[in-house]
Amino acid sequence: MSFFSRLFGRFRKDDRPVALYRAIVQHARLPVFYLQGTVPDTVEGRFEMVSTVTALVLLRLEADGEAMGEAAARLTELFVDDMDGQLREMGIGDIVVGKHIGKMMALLGGRISAVRDAIDGKEPLRDVLVRNIWRGETPDGDALSYTEDQLLALHRALSAMESAALIRGEWVTL
Repeated sequence: MSFFSRLFGRFRKDDRPVALYRAIVQHARLPVFYLQGTVPDTVEGRFEMVSTVTALVLLRLEADGEAMGEAAARLTELFVDDMDGQLREMGIGDIVVGKHIGKMMALLGGRISAVRDAIDGKEPLRDVLVRNIWRGETPDGDALSYTEDQLLALHRALSAMESAALIRGEWVTL
């Protein structure tokens, strides 16, 4: 039983927003982020993009208050399950998977907080992206602007969507 299952109760697998999570991962893996945006096409770079897009979606669900709390918890559980599977595929053994998952959850929590601050105007999104996606090394200005613009456009598009459509996995068109 995963950490979030114990924390929020056990969800039936078919109650989880699988289509939404697939759309998140598909969006985070768009080649333009890695080519034009120069996001590192590494395990870490892909994790950073998936966690950033997941953070944007979780913040969108959070905007609807408690009504979307259960859906957000289910989405987070899918994120955890996916990361667990990815770690195991990379050969990380049972003994340390939990430690890695804990670190990834802390990173997701930090990402949600940082993206929320950027959306609220407390910190430029580009600073959040440089710190997290590029590990403090500022990429070419065009690449950074491209990635920032795309993520801000995603935020605006998500904000305009109905939560129910989003939970069904209907995805935004940018």
